[in-house]
Amino acid sequence: MELEEIYRQDLSLLIALQILVEERSVTQAAKRLHLSQSATSRILARLRDMLDDPLFSRVGQHLVPTQFALDCYQQLQQPTGQLISLLTPKAFIPLECEQQFSIAVTDYAMQALVPFILPNIYQQAPNIKIEILPVQHRELQAQLSVKGADMAICRAISQCGQLQHTLLGKVGVSCLLSPNHPLADSDITLDDYLHYPHATIAISDGVKALLDDAISQYPARTELLRTPHLDTALALQSINPLIITLPEGMAELAAQRHRLKVKPLPFKLPSLDYNLFWHSRSEQDKAQQWLRNEITSATQSLLSQSPQNC
Repeated sequence: MELEEIYRQDLSLLIALQILVEERSVTQAAKRLHLSQSATSRILARLRDMLDDPLFSRVGQHLVPTQFALDCYQQLQQPTGQLISLLTPKAFIPLECEQQFSIAVTDYAMQALVPFILPNIYQQAPNIKIEILPVQHRELQAQLSVKGADMAICRAISQCGQLQHTLLGKVGVSCLLSPNHPLADSDITLDDYLHYPHATIAISDGVKALLDDAISQYPARTELLRTPHLDTALALQSINPLIITLPEGMAELAAQRHRLKVKPLPFKLPSLDYNLFWHSRSEQDKAQQWLRNEITSATQSLLSQSPQNC
């Protein structure tokens, strides 16, 4: 029999057959099926027609299954057991999870968020596998659907109306100076910002475009370097009085590790709203739900500590 022919059969009758074999009674089978005795008798008649076998003979008050009915019962044990397992809701246990996940992130998230999020996740679910990908802002819808990424940590730059999302927090922009910089012990004015050479970090999440727009009315600054990698800019600080412009979080981490100075921007810049995005295809997956909750909780905690949110 072809698969299409099986589809046209009423497979629920096979469940009734199993119950009839176990109960050896139309009356008792009717109780388990929550049907009337007459309705269960009609099901038995349909089974006999579908399987072309009498299936049972009556001896007193009991039904005696034919050998064919018993053979059917044995063959149905495994597939119906699998169906029961498939259709029974299961609690998600992180320790037992071996699923693979793909997370798209910005340069900022890669350097300032992911290193703090992952340890707690792997402590709970040591057997999962995570692939970190660069986010594709302009094709985020496709990246989270047909291209297979499970979720993304980024700003909403392109159209994201068809994606599910939750706000992770606001990210500000700061300046980072060497302790030997002429402005290390003073506030940065707009004239200072335009005068000294620059490096701009984490350009993949739109920081560069926001900066350019905010200071477009002023004389052009001398930007020596644009890079997603902070270490590249730090290597130039020993030979240039650089002002490094970068997202908060990255600035604070670098300041602690390298004994640098964090300064506020001397002008207003729109806040960067970071979100966790995912496609509806993974909305109901319990492992995906767990991972999204863990990422959201950890990231919201981290971002709430930044000056932007204090």
